[in-house]
Amino acid sequence: MTTAPKPKRRTKAEQRAESLEQILDAAEYLFAEHGLYGVTLKDVAQRVGVHTSLLHYYFDDKKALFDAVVARRAPVTIERRMDALAAYERDCGGKPTVEGALRAYLDTDLDLYSQPDEGWRRYGALGALMSNTPQWGAELMDMHFDGVVLRLIDLLRQALPECPDEDLFWGYHFVTGALMLTLARTGRIDKLSGGLCRSDDFEAVKERMAHFMAAGFMAVCRDRATARGAT
Repeated sequence: MTTAPKPKRRTKAEQRAESLEQILDAAEYLFAEHGLYGVTLKDVAQRVGVHTSLLHYYFDDKKALFDAVVARRAPVTIERRMDALAAYERDCGGKPTVEGALRAYLDTDLDLYSQPDEGWRRYGALGALMSNTPQWGAELMDMHFDGVVLRLIDLLRQALPECPDEDLFWGYHFVTGALMLTLARTGRIDKLSGGLCRSDDFEAVKERMAHFMAAGFMAVCRDRATARGAT
């Protein structure tokens, strides 16, 4: 009779990595619910089921933990969108459209956040909270996401060469507002529409958002060009 092999003991490095992931998961959940100032290190430790001293082993303070939570997933969404924008620019034959650029930027992110992963759902809610909180969110949004935003703006310039940068940036401002509200999944549209629309129906959002926003970009640029020509 053969005996089953003993389970392989985890190394200390593996144990530390697992502990760190548990801490980041717990902190992500709490920060998404309550923001930076509504959470303490003790809250995070209690959710993980460890002593607060373990958190101090990894992080100097709560802000360092918050920064680590944001930094953990940011490269994934950035890389996916950068790749999608580059692929679209390569495939469009030098003739990008506004909607094509927006779909590369928006649909890629909507696909990521719509997957059945509670971590990404929480990260989307946290991003929505950060984007509306200048005291502690704006700086991190700038640090991590400016590059991919400016990549989108560059494609929009190619699609609308006569459109002033001022209008392109305002257009992006409106786009990101709609995206952040979508990622927040507040459920408000569910109630307003009497159940016709659901805030977690990202496929419905994908069918409409880029098309809707592209029409806005083109209308604003066209109308303002007409106004400039009339003066």
